[in-house]
Amino acid sequence: MRTFKTESKKLLDLMINSIYTNREIFLRELISNASDAVDKLHFKDLADPSVDLGSTDLEIRVAYDKDARTITVSDTGIGMSADELDKNLGTIAHSGSQEFKAALVGDGEGTEGAKSTAEIIGQFGVGFYSAFMVAKKVRVVSRAFGSDEANVWESDGMAGYTVSPCDAGSLLYDRSWGTDVVLTLRDNAGEEDYDEYLSEWKLRELITKYSNYVRYPIQMEVTHSREKPAPDPKPDDYKPEWEEYTELETINSMTPIWRRKKADVSDEEYADFYEQTFHDYSGPARTFTLHAEGTLEYDALLFIPSEAPFDLYSRDYEKGLELYSSNVLIQEKCADLLPDYYNFVRGVVDSADISLNISRETLQQTRQLKAMAKRIEKKIHSELEDMRDNAREDYEKFFDHFGRGLKYGIYASYGMKKDELADLLLFWSAKEGKWETLAEYAAAMPEGQKEIYYAAGDDRDRLEKMPVVKSVLEHGYDVLLMTQDVDEFCLMSMQNYTWTPAKEEGAEEEPEPRTIDFKNVASGDLDLASDEERKQAEETADANKALLDAMKAALGDEVSKVAVSPLATEAPAVISAEGPVSLEMERVLSEGPEGTPQVGAQRVLELNATHPVFDKLKAAQEAGDTDRLELMSSLLLDQALLMAGLPVKDPVAFAQNVCKLMA
Repeated sequence: MRTFKTESKKLLDLMINSIYTNREIFLRELISNASDAVDKLHFKDLADPSVDLGSTDLEIRVAYDKDARTITVSDTGIGMSADELDKNLGTIAHSGSQEFKAALVGDGEGTEGAKSTAEIIGQFGVGFYSAFMVAKKVRVVSRAFGSDEANVWESDGMAGYTVSPCDAGSLLYDRSWGTDVVLTLRDNAGEEDYDEYLSEWKLRELITKYSNYVRYPIQMEVTHSREKPAPDPKPDDYKPEWEEYTELETINSMTPIWRRKKADVSDEEYADFYEQTFHDYSGPARTFTLHAEGTLEYDALLFIPSEAPFDLYSRDYEKGLELYSSNVLIQEKCADLLPDYYNFVRGVVDSADISLNISRETLQQTRQLKAMAKRIEKKIHSELEDMRDNAREDYEKFFDHFGRGLKYGIYASYGMKKDELADLLLFWSAKEGKWETLAEYAAAMPEGQKEIYYAAGDDRDRLEKMPVVKSVLEHGYDVLLMTQDVDEFCLMSMQNYTWTPAKEEGAEEEPEPRTIDFKNVASGDLDLASDEERKQAEETADANKALLDAMKAALGDEVSKVAVSPLATEAPAVISAEGPVSLEMERVLSEGPEGTPQVGAQRVLELNATHPVFDKLKAAQEAGDTDRLELMSSLLLDQALLMAGLPVKDPVAFAQNVCKLMA
């Protein structure tokens, strides 16, 4: 018995119980080791003309034996001598693959072509020991390429191991070199079920999940059923009989689609990959690739879905791209590669240059990762811009599903992301009856318009019928209708929009950017009235100060004041808001979780002095009919609230007041 080198027991316990959090990755690690071994032999074959592999295929095999409770990973790789078994497996955290890669970097003898083919996966020399998470004993039989001897390494993962010679023909199937790693699984205990790995479907699932794109074929004996040949002639009472048979089948795809040239891949192939990988059978709306070279090399294949997943805006939704390192899956959802506002994007990123932690389950937070994320974000942004400008119908469908996330990206960043995201936003134009970008709205503004007008609520049809919206449209200005709860909060975070006009034909200089503020048409300071209309409203308010004060007293805290509107509308009164909280914000905030502090708008009841109802109000006040004035004031407020899409305080009282007025 040989003891593990270094503080073996403590280190091995640490690796088995702490470093790895997901025990099913043991198969990924063993297959990766097997792939490295095959890669080394492949490199040797390319670099040394004297090497003759004969008819032996470069491959990996996975097998299981239910009765013996074993799983075996075999390869036709370069194999190991007794000394190499002792050095590579007896010294924890010694990486033969890392040494091999270091030798390639230091080799200057003109084998660049061969170097590029050797995509060694291992880095830390600890992946092999993940086997002890599921195995109570590990047996490694290996025969080095070109050697007449074979050796066996055995350990229970406790204090030590043995290395001893064995028959040269001890490898599990007919081959002259390579390695077999045989795991004897632990016994089931409580909720720990190790039997699940002794099945064809489970091993197939793990191979396709983690090692589907290992560059060498991974084969398994797969069981199928077939109908037995029928006798000739068939008897009248013949019933078909079925039999099971096994055949060697390649489980993995080997060549990742993202490594192929885009010109060599059809749209149907991309769609099939997307549907099978991400289980979305509606197909992608957009497919694009990214290839980076230089100090950091990686390939990315990205998709914009055509439909939003049902849980996209729930707390349970997990964003992220599949992250591969040298074709081996490291993370199913690497959240660090996507900002939250692009959380809908799906795809894969593959790089041999990323820094992984020792278990290869998570990434190290490095400049490399940030550089990749930044480049991916720019690529997504450019694709969305291209869709917006050149496939508008598709973009409008995309925005219907995912636009809320872009708006929330501006709001959640306190407006810091407005320069990147503002021009991707779409809003409904009341004037044009279609979706518009902010740039399109700004370009169509008539001379003298200083602000972007919008109305916020929960229903587009109701917003279009609001008296104040109609009045703004009659003045020749467009109104953007916003019906999502995040809309106004997004604009509040943006504060303004910077628009650069198109360069006029023949002009020598580029036009100066213009900063445009947003204005809610339901705000109390909507500046659309002419000087004459404002003067008339002020004079009317002064002349009827007693009426306005009496109505304010009748309504109490329901409004902050009663005023005369300088802007004529078809309604007898409208409700507006003063201060930073709009009526729509109040509605959205009121729908928050129980216990959320209630934030109210400063409501202003604006009277239309040109409406016949105003004369009725004056008559009641001048006649001293306080009850009638209070009744009419309450009805006008409730009517204005309903037109603004807001609830009345007391629906029963509103109905009773209508009946009183009718009586």
